[in-house]
Amino acid sequence: ELIGLPQEIFTPLFAMARIVGWCAHRNEELNFEGKRIIRPAYKNVLDDVTYVPIKKR
Repeated sequence: ELIGLPQEIFTPLFAMARIVGWCAHRNEELNFEGKRIIRPAYKNVLDDVTYVPIKKR
């Protein structure tokens, strides 16, 4: 809103800026030897917590 862009184009503008990176990532997945997915590993280091419904938070 600060530069006068209508809210309706926020998502398409974001996608336009990211699509080259998305395509490069997909090309790596398809062409990398072994066809493995190239993605950083994720390890959750948090303790398990009990779900609390929104109304009780």
